[in-house]
Amino acid sequence: MSASSLFSELKRRNVFRAGAFYAAAGWLLVQIATQVFPFFEVPNWAVRLVVVAVIVGLPFALAFAWFYELTPEGLKRESEIERSKSIRRATGRRIDRWIIAVLGLAVVLLLANTFVLHRDTGSTATDKSIAVLPFENLSEDKANGYFTDGIQDEILARLAKIGALRVISRTSTQQYAARPENLPEIGRQLGVANILEGSVQKAGGTVRITVQLIRAATDEHIWAESYDRRLDDVFGVESEVAQTIANALEVRLSGHERALLEARPTDHPDAYDAYLRGLALETRSLESSHDAPTQAAQLYAEAVRLDPRFALAWARLAIVKSFMYSNSIDRTPTLPAEVKQAADTALHLQPDLGEAHLAIGYYRYRCLRDFDGGLRDFEQARQRLPNNAHVLAAIAYIERRQGRWQDSIAHLEQATLLDPREVVMFLELASNHAALRQYAKARATLDHALEVQPDATSLVTAKAWAWLAEGNLEQAGTLLDSVPLRADDTETFMVRMSWLWYRRNFTAMVAALAQALAQSGGALGSWRVQYQLWLGMGQLRAGDEAAARTSLAKTIELAQQYRKAAPDDAKLVESLALAHANLGDKAAALREAQQAIDLAAGDALLQPGLEQTRAEIQAGLGDTDAAIGALPHLLAMPNGTTIADLRLNPLWDPLRKDARFQKLITTDPAPPDTPR
Repeated sequence: MSASSLFSELKRRNVFRAGAFYAAAGWLLVQIATQVFPFFEVPNWAVRLVVVAVIVGLPFALAFAWFYELTPEGLKRESEIERSKSIRRATGRRIDRWIIAVLGLAVVLLLANTFVLHRDTGSTATDKSIAVLPFENLSEDKANGYFTDGIQDEILARLAKIGALRVISRTSTQQYAARPENLPEIGRQLGVANILEGSVQKAGGTVRITVQLIRAATDEHIWAESYDRRLDDVFGVESEVAQTIANALEVRLSGHERALLEARPTDHPDAYDAYLRGLALETRSLESSHDAPTQAAQLYAEAVRLDPRFALAWARLAIVKSFMYSNSIDRTPTLPAEVKQAADTALHLQPDLGEAHLAIGYYRYRCLRDFDGGLRDFEQARQRLPNNAHVLAAIAYIERRQGRWQDSIAHLEQATLLDPREVVMFLELASNHAALRQYAKARATLDHALEVQPDATSLVTAKAWAWLAEGNLEQAGTLLDSVPLRADDTETFMVRMSWLWYRRNFTAMVAALAQALAQSGGALGSWRVQYQLWLGMGQLRAGDEAAARTSLAKTIELAQQYRKAAPDDAKLVESLALAHANLGDKAAALREAQQAIDLAAGDALLQPGLEQTRAEIQAGLGDTDAAIGALPHLLAMPNGTTIADLRLNPLWDPLRKDARFQKLITTDPAPPDTPR
């Protein structure tokens, strides 16, 4: 039989129609199984059985359609049917109606699934989601809290390497008490179906670790176990717990994932103890304590001294040192080389370690400002750490520097799902929206975060800044009045100074800055340069020229002092440019302004603000055409100049009588260009 005649015969016997009907009915059956079976807690293997049965049954259905036909007299073999076209057509029309009916049911199921079964209830919980709450320290010596925290973190870290699980980050879980009573509410807040509780009791050379897995919505205990170990044999407990949880939640582990879970970080108990001490400092105090990063680095260094093959400790050592470098805690010229050596060692010892790729990424990003290289390494880390919110955030931070603002927003949104109580990520997400002039979205993001963290003053400050950037001084002032003004809360303090600057209340601004500088001493770090600069600019506009010249000269002295340790810090160079400009030194001001721009070349986050500063300097020093010529471009750039700033910022006062400037500030701006 030729191919064409076979095709005609298949069509005549309605085999194609029967196949289409079977495919539609099989798909509908699979959808019903996947949606309904979990509701009745039918095991996942039953759903897989339905899928396999549907696939296996297809050739039998086609064979049946070849040999049998449904006629008005019932089911008959092909050889018993008269070769009547009317019978074939009637059978075909009947199958067509069945196909339409099945497809109609499928549409109904899809609509129900979209608008009923998956209606937003304020929770994103799935059966494959889990949060690890802080473990309870039952040791008589409460100084062993670091050990308890470390065991919790290590279990969480292993769970986070399982791609099929959604694991909430430690930042969001550490704010809850050990063994809380309101597990259903916590599950709703974190968007998880399961919660792991635990306790650790360390005494002498032994340790008891007790864990229990609980269904959050019903407070039902799924599984519990206690592990008694000697301290020199505790390394495998975290892996056992993670694998048992995966089995309890019916998560299939790939061979790669199983190998990651089974890997023992070290066999040296003292090295592990030093590592856990460092981890406790890093995860709980890194950004809140100036000394914590240095102490954590010392403990990680001790861990790798005791066990030079401790890859995870090498990786964490590199990450902490890169943080110290990028935050100007330690700008020793040799520090980037130390970061690279630690990261390279971790990767050499354990090439598949996600934290090693994360460390290399931070080295490229924080120390070299190599955005493309850093992004490649972060993507490698993401493949190995699929539930790590900080990896997603790191990717997002690079993407916005590359000008990929929408991609950055998408990755930060994913990060906040994994870490729904991490304030910094919501602040950065809102900042991205504000950079695109999406102020309403920025405030909505902050309001969502405030629902979970109502006491986070940084969120209130950021919301005030969103109003300020839009030019609404009244709303911004109301919010700022609710936040205590402290010199050491640099973000809030500078937003308050910006508000006073826009209101031209230079007297209050000068008083606040003078008091802050007098009381804070050296605690402000490089922020002292900003405070001193704004003091001088405020004094100049308040009419105290002599005091202003003293303050601006002090600004230059401080900036040059800090610049010795951080010669590539564009913000320090920007402060130098503004100080020279306010002192009337045009050549020095424009030279430093251009150098700041050059240092931030290719950085879509920093460069627009630095270009704005150059235009402000040009305006103040009489180069009107250059300043006005730069403004259309700056208004079109994400994170660039805003109409509100042009209207309110005293630095633009020299341009106010120019008709070109007046036209700019009275024209509704177009949305900024935002390539992905």
